[in-house]
Amino acid sequence: MDRSSLLQLIQEQQLDPENTGFIGADTFAGLVHSHELPLDPAKLDMLVALAQSNERGQICYQELVDLISSKRSSSFKRAIANGQRALPRDGLLDEPGLGVYKRFVRYVAYEILPCEVDRRWYFYRHRSCPPPVFMASVTLAQIVVFLCYGARLNKWVLQTYHPEYMKSPLVYHPWHRARAWRFLTYMFMHVGLEQLGFNALLQLMIGVPLEMVHGLLRISLLYLAGVLAGSLTVSITDMRAPVVGGSGGVYALCSAHLANVVMNWAGMRCPYKLLRMVLALVCMSSEVGRAVWLRFSPPLPASGPQPSFMAHLAGAVVGVSMGLTILRSYEERLQDQCGWWVVLLAYGTFLLFAIFWNVFAYDLLGAHIPPPP
Repeated sequence: MDRSSLLQLIQEQQLDPENTGFIGADTFAGLVHSHELPLDPAKLDMLVALAQSNERGQICYQELVDLISSKRSSSFKRAIANGQRALPRDGLLDEPGLGVYKRFVRYVAYEILPCEVDRRWYFYRHRSCPPPVFMASVTLAQIVVFLCYGARLNKWVLQTYHPEYMKSPLVYHPWHRARAWRFLTYMFMHVGLEQLGFNALLQLMIGVPLEMVHGLLRISLLYLAGVLAGSLTVSITDMRAPVVGGSGGVYALCSAHLANVVMNWAGMRCPYKLLRMVLALVCMSSEVGRAVWLRFSPPLPASGPQPSFMAHLAGAVVGVSMGLTILRSYEERLQDQCGWWVVLLAYGTFLLFAIFWNVFAYDLLGAHIPPPP
């Protein structure tokens, strides 16, 4: 039912004869029953919560329209939160007779969302089309590129030590920083099988569920923002080093998700969350430590500096700032939030500074950049 037909039905039934902007919950419930309005269980639960949040047990007409049309503003979510005591105590974990795919959707809801209302909303509104194609496509492209270079170089571990590796048009190297595409395309190249495996695993285990819940546009924006921030940060802080791997985007996703879990610890229902949090932090820290070791204590003689580790840290900063703002805004318009514009302004300022740095600082500081092999 769309907004116009709902308005017409309410007017015909004279549910708000005094034009107060509110409708009695019992009256509307009778309307739903008599006209068999197609409201899914999640919306019916939220309808009860909206009525509970009002002192007189009434529903704001605008909030009712937003509910029917699947729009959720910040005030709408606050009203839902205030009336959550009226929601049924049983959650999605008690839903019987679900198929394999719906059980996976339920698993994703409990992994990503901290609120039972949001979990039910996502579960009943989720559609399998479009699928989470961004993270899957990026991971597949990274695997294909790695296999191509592995076969060409006949090297599958520490590929960066091969003299032909740095000649790739995808790698970011400070000598070629004028080729702007390299600030993004380096995410398709990897040091070796171990780095590719780590990144691919996290992209599929964390990136795909995040994309299923928050959508392609938001997650692709977060991932690419982490990748771009990674290469630009290296160009400022580690001026002589190249960059390879999608760790900037991966750490943006992981840091945003972990920060969201910590800030909503009581509401998260994912099993063994403390153990999984510790394991995730240990794995991410180990990968950073490994990158630092390869940068400053390379195990093999190399013709130039090895890839920098600063992309990992830059991605984590993007995740905690921009990523957390995105993940906390489920089903809300980002442009309506002041915090989003603050984060966007900070990121834009960083981009402008990094561009000017790459254009002028290398010559002004007289930085000696060894050419690629």
